[in-house]
Amino acid sequence: MMINKGINIVEPGAERALPNVMVLFEHLSDDDGKAAKYGGSGAAEGGVVAEHAVIAREAGEAEHVTLAGDAGKTEHAVMAGDAGEAEHAVIAREAGEAEHAVIAREAGEAEHVTLAGDAGEAEHAVIAREAGEAEHVTLAGDAGKTEHAVMAGDAGEAGGMLVPFAFEETLCRDIGAGLAPPALHLWSHPAGVALGLRDSKLPRADEAMAGLERRGFRTAVRHSGGAAVPLDAGIVNVALVLPKTPGKLDFHDDFRLLASLIQEAVAVSHPQAAALIQAGEITGSYCPGDFDLAIGGRKFCGIAQRRQSSAYFVHAFVVVSGSGQERGELIRGFYETASGGDESLAYPRVRPETIAALSELGGPASAAVFVSSIRQAISGRGVQLKPAALLREETGYDLQYADQRVLEAARVLRERYAR
Repeated sequence: MMINKGINIVEPGAERALPNVMVLFEHLSDDDGKAAKYGGSGAAEGGVVAEHAVIAREAGEAEHVTLAGDAGKTEHAVMAGDAGEAEHAVIAREAGEAEHAVIAREAGEAEHVTLAGDAGEAEHAVIAREAGEAEHVTLAGDAGKTEHAVMAGDAGEAGGMLVPFAFEETLCRDIGAGLAPPALHLWSHPAGVALGLRDSKLPRADEAMAGLERRGFRTAVRHSGGAAVPLDAGIVNVALVLPKTPGKLDFHDDFRLLASLIQEAVAVSHPQAAALIQAGEITGSYCPGDFDLAIGGRKFCGIAQRRQSSAYFVHAFVVVSGSGQERGELIRGFYETASGGDESLAYPRVRPETIAALSELGGPASAAVFVSSIRQAISGRGVQLKPAALLREETGYDLQYADQRVLEAARVLRERYAR
């Protein structure tokens, strides 16, 4: 495998010093245990980590189970559970006038799962689900007078897994307009594959995407360029969203900035592994680029960026836990189907052995450890990380996945980049 060792990973002086204050937005999956089942027929899908009201269920092994609840006018209501191997599981709720209502469930191997509810006058109604290996899954509901209704586990009209990308687009515009301070966005998705525009143009791309969907992997074409990458709970996405500064900008400096922060984050818990990190394209990896980060020639991170007129964001996916080999096999399988075996076409020739998780390379073993470390690395540069909730209290600025502007941006992205 080829490694470009000519790029300096260390940030060049103070040219890209971080702002004194950054707001922290986090949208992370519960834990690494919900990482996708790459070898199976049904990987986990969809999902959000609910901040407010969550209704779920534990069906055990009962043949028929029904859970129902009425949140009345309560602001927060929480019921949690796991359907196990129930043959039939039904979850229903009426959120009344609750400010936030979220329905989520993990179907396990249930044969039939139904979620239904009436959000009444809830300001935000979010339905998310993890289907496991369920044979049939139905989500139904009446959003009534809700301001926003979101099905975050579904790639349908709401934009599905494009919501995190739409969130960053919207946040970037707000930062460029001076409505919000610079930001750090940390997020993950339970199970999906984000494609590049060129990937979607391959002759049998529709068939390949449908195959991934049948296995429980949501698919979407992202706007930031690059090629296909997997998303799951063991992969942490890190985005720096910053205003443009006057003067000439070298976009390589922005790559170096995020690369150096990731190296510093690894060093918090595993300094020996961090010392081995190199930047440079790894031939045979998925979504190869000049700022691939690797240890021993095995890639665990890729970096991209997108620029708007007054702000920009630099985005990295960091493979922290799970199997790099299996993720590589997933993406290679997509290209084998999408290309129809036509070797004359231009697409990444993925060799799964070139991919690894940090946990396989002597680095942090879980996404939670890495997330804590990236926060420490940024704070170690003298940056005050302000939680989004605190910013909301201080200034009134609020941006969430369920925000109408985010959902509209997700819809536009889906339509613009649809095959």
